Amino acid sequence: MKTRLLRLLAVASTIGRCRHRWWSVAEGVLGTSVSFSDPSLGTLQSEEVQGSYRGLMPKSLSIYIAGLVTVGALALAITSFVIPVDSHIRLNVFGSESLDILGGIAFWTGLTLLASALPVRMPRGFRVDTAIAPIVAAMSLGGPTAAGWVALIGTTEYRELSGRVPWYGTLANHAGVVIPAIAAGFARQAVLTELAGTGITGPAVEFASTLAGASVFLALNVSITAVVVALRTNQSARSIMSGDLPMFLANFVALAPLAWLMARIYVLPGIGWWATLLFALPVYIMRVALRQIIEVREMFTQTVGALAQAVDARDAFTSGHSENVQLISVAIGRVMRLKEAEIEALEWGGLLHDIGKIGVPDGVLLKQDKLTRDERALMNRHPVIGANIIAHVGKLAPELPIIRHHHEWYNGSGYPDRLMGDEIPKLARVLHVADAFEAMTSARPYRMRPLSREQAIGELRKYAGVQFDPVIVDAFLHTAWAKGPADAGRPTEIRPVPLLAQAAARMVPPPAPDGSPADVS
Repeated sequence: MKTRLLRLLAVASTIGRCRHRWWSVAEGVLGTSVSFSDPSLGTLQSEEVQGSYRGLMPKSLSIYIAGLVTVGALALAITSFVIPVDSHIRLNVFGSESLDILGGIAFWTGLTLLASALPVRMPRGFRVDTAIAPIVAAMSLGGPTAAGWVALIGTTEYRELSGRVPWYGTLANHAGVVIPAIAAGFARQAVLTELAGTGITGPAVEFASTLAGASVFLALNVSITAVVVALRTNQSARSIMSGDLPMFLANFVALAPLAWLMARIYVLPGIGWWATLLFALPVYIMRVALRQIIEVREMFTQTVGALAQAVDARDAFTSGHSENVQLISVAIGRVMRLKEAEIEALEWGGLLHDIGKIGVPDGVLLKQDKLTRDERALMNRHPVIGANIIAHVGKLAPELPIIRHHHEWYNGSGYPDRLMGDEIPKLARVLHVADAFEAMTSARPYRMRPLSREQAIGELRKYAGVQFDPVIVDAFLHTAWAKGPADAGRPTEIRPVPLLAQAAARMVPPPAPDGSPADVS
């Protein structure tokens, strides 16, 4: 069984390690919106986060959307009256410059509609499409005014027309694309003017200015959308925007030059607009590749979740334990403002922390009476067993210390390695608090009546500095899981710990299982 488990973990993690550190950045590369229509978006969230969906829209979000829409409308109106559309965008079909310019705007709007028709839903509330390519191309050809109108109309989705998105969501989504498109057009023009002043001309200038405009579009689009999602889900915009920079750059490097190339082909005499349609294929392939990557990520998540459920299913008392530990750990990590990579490790470490119990016999795992010394020693092996299983999966390396050390005590009397204080990996200390709280507030074979939340918090306070890291206990008390008790926000009183004496005690080998003195030779 262990061999099969190793193979399953290896395959799943090898293809799915991207996880959400990739997803929280890639949405800006492709052009983003927020899925106001689906309250289930945002996986692995605590009750505090999920609760924000059930009530009215937060006031801060209402103010932000109102300001965003106002700025977007004013920017588009002023730009339309002040900045004429560049004639390079004309379609050269109707014989009238005005009609050809309108036809060119309609052409790029149509391509944008196609590119945005099949958005990919991201775990953190984004809906991502590849519309950046035609929008940037329209910006390169027609300037900020053309880019603004193409972005406004071209990003319309069927779910908006069918009423699946509330009106304020539609306005926010479109403003979040229009503002970056107009700003990108001005940025491109500024770069062109600057380079022209130095006497530099030619396709290289067009290329550099288009990349500059695309960069501005990307930065503003990601920032605006991340703030909306942050206000809507009670997350920080920083955590939403953080992610895998190499993957971020890879997508940007792929789509921004493609947009410039589409614009260059469009102005070629004789082939023009119809040759540009051929670029719909690589743009669509980018969307398909993104969708497949997300599906692989979802498969990895489901595989890890299934493994956790398989472990929990051995004991009716621990049903849902791993998932709850995961949620509590992530909530503590958010309070501590941990890096997104650390939050990610807590997510999967929380699900997999008890995977070593696969190697513990049912007679020990399910025993309702007090465990014997030998049985306790066998139970205490589960962190090592779990770490040994995960050690064969290189992509799960960040979770390995969490799994092995989540039963270490702050004073050095835990297991398996009797680490103390800061010797214990920080994320393992976080998980230890989450694991203990969840266990205390749930029924167990050895304790049929669980502790109340207030009693469990009292135990965490009592053993802060002994079993638990006091700083992490204090962080837990500021999460939604600790809301209610009157003293939840009181600073934790750190106990004096005789670390020198404990360090000396750790040097004495533990007694042999039969009770005889250990061999110290």
